[in-house]
Amino acid sequence: MSSTIEDLTIQYEENGEIVIKELDKVVLTKGAWTTIMFRYKQIDSKTGDFGKDLYSIRRYRKMKGEYRQQSKFNISSPDQARKIIDALEGWLKDVEE
Repeated sequence: MSSTIEDLTIQYEENGEIVIKELDKVVLTKGAWTTIMFRYKQIDSKTGDFGKDLYSIRRYRKMKGEYRQQSKFNISSPDQARKIIDALEGWLKDVEE
């Protein structure tokens, strides 16, 4: 568990080897409930190489001084990411008018 937002990561190791490598993160909201979007790569078990860029939005709740993951949404493809971007841009344009 992590006690600060800066310590929250998607990076994961098994047997001393990185299997999920965090490339970047953007903190979307801070506080007792924190939302972070991660860009990462995952090891392909067949080739042993890192695959394509992946994206995940994760929600954390701070309880007793430690952040615990409460939920996550993994963006499954570049096409899905583009559809999310397009929908948000359209909605925001409607709000800003």
